[in-house]
Amino acid sequence: MISLTDWRKPELPLSVVFLDNQIESKGARYSEMSSAPPKAARSPTRVRNSQFLKFFGPALVVSVAYVDPGNFGTAIAAGAGYNYDLLWVVWLASIMAMLLQYLSGKIGIATGRSMPDLVRERLKSRRKVLAYWLSCETFAVATDLAEFLGVALALNLLLGIPLLWAAAIASFDVIFIFALAGRKFRRIETLVGILVSIIGFGYVYEIFITQPDFISVALHSVTPTLTPATGPLVIGIIGATVMPHALAVHSWLTKNKLTVGDDEEKHRLLRYHFADNAINLSIAGLVNAAILIMAAAAFSGTGEPVNTLEQAYHTLTPLFGVLASSVFAITLLASGLSSSTTGVLAGQALMEGLLGRTIHPWLRRVVLRVINVVPTFVAIYVGFNALDLLVYSQVILSLLIPLPLIPILYLTASKRVMGQFVNRTTTTLVALAFALLILAFNAYFLVGVFLQT
Repeated sequence: MISLTDWRKPELPLSVVFLDNQIESKGARYSEMSSAPPKAARSPTRVRNSQFLKFFGPALVVSVAYVDPGNFGTAIAAGAGYNYDLLWVVWLASIMAMLLQYLSGKIGIATGRSMPDLVRERLKSRRKVLAYWLSCETFAVATDLAEFLGVALALNLLLGIPLLWAAAIASFDVIFIFALAGRKFRRIETLVGILVSIIGFGYVYEIFITQPDFISVALHSVTPTLTPATGPLVIGIIGATVMPHALAVHSWLTKNKLTVGDDEEKHRLLRYHFADNAINLSIAGLVNAAILIMAAAAFSGTGEPVNTLEQAYHTLTPLFGVLASSVFAITLLASGLSSSTTGVLAGQALMEGLLGRTIHPWLRRVVLRVINVVPTFVAIYVGFNALDLLVYSQVILSLLIPLPLIPILYLTASKRVMGQFVNRTTTTLVALAFALLILAFNAYFLVGVFLQT
């Protein structure tokens, strides 16, 4: 038996001894390398830029609210029917949406929770929560209707296939997006960014080719006009821009950007959120206005009525060429696909926050499409005007804006909820003024409908 004191280090193979000698002979060189000054650290500016790019995206996803098929419908109807008269509404709605979206995203960063989750906590009663969730599903259905019609009409115009067949294909739109993105949410943000860019560049071209009257554009941007005839379009434009589902999802998107969750990170992310909001929603607001400006320049005063999206498409061809009409249809398709994606994410946020449950995005899409496909197919079959469907779906959305808006105003003004990130009094007052303005426009429309009946 060998004791521990008798143990000796075994002889090493020659190759190992040689390698050891080689290492020793190069010891000085390795020592010099290890003592060499480290590589220069990245500058604070590069670090901040990198962190901002990692955050960048939530406002891009919700910016789709400014350029979805509902915006196409209301803007084309307004531009073709009333020239530049309703351009002021587009700017007003874009500004209101920018502030309200900022407040929604702020909730996610400040609390680490989504607005629907906080609403569930305060409603407490399961019956009240279920009633609120079902009400929110109403605007999800109205939103999906516009997205569905947008994709179907774009396929009909681009491929020349019957609208019913196009609607059948459009039923599977978002499955394509989520299959392409896989399980990586960053890919979804990237795909939405690409689709929104297609819309933006498309309308740069459309504005260039239609040559609008920029003096009239400037005049009607600051000259409000409102009549009973334009009432539905005014609140339709507001509903198409300050979309309730986009308000509901923004806090869910931003809360998922938190990692550590301490105050330092929250302060930093709020700065990034402000920049994200300002950049993406400003660009989307310009595109939103460009749709109406193009419609006014191309269709108003031509002597040819433009009462449908098909007429808009076919009117562009003889006036401005095949490329102009093709770009119009491609941007409509990109609008429908991107807004379908945001719609599914909003539905997920509402279900997860209010019911504490999640379902696969494909399954949710199928459920919504089943709800929408049957009445839409019937409407298309009997010849109902798709442009009217788009406009009135946005009117419904405007009437439903208070559902997410009131909780957002309450939560962001509550120090108990937001802590040190609570709104300043001025911010709360401006947001409250916007909310009252939206309610006033809705009341004006409803009173007009009541008097007509």
